[in-house]
Amino acid sequence: MAKILVVDDDARNLRVALTVLEQTGHEVLGAGSGAEGVEMALARAPDLVFMDVQMPGMDGVTALRRLRAEPRTATLKVVALTGLAMKGDRERLLAEGFNLRRDDPDGAAEQMVSNLRRIFWVLVVIAALLLAVHEKML
Repeated sequence: MAKILVVDDDARNLRVALTVLEQTGHEVLGAGSGAEGVEMALARAPDLVFMDVQMPGMDGVTALRRLRAEPRTATLKVVALTGLAMKGDRERLLAEGFNLRRDDPDGAAEQMVSNLRRIFWVLVVIAALLLAVHEKML
């Protein structure tokens, strides 16, 4: 299985993502900031990174630029995690260098990213709903 790094400043989202990915049999790493994510990617050499785009301090785009500038991580697959849904956001993120299911000649990584993204977001929604219900019960 793959070694996957999830970078997200929201502790709940990070916890859900790590749990989901662990349950699918992957080795998972978590980072709570862009700077920590860059450091961890350089030190641990993941196969794939899910990167939150909007984070305080070093945002996901800046972190991606740092990863692309390093020879060890220049070709690392980095998928944007974002709530951005405005027209042109996908194209802008692709232009910045995020993979978003791109440039995989044999399709295996693309399929894995696609499946993980679907599973991740379904579980994030479920977790958010469960948290909302739990908070109302308190």
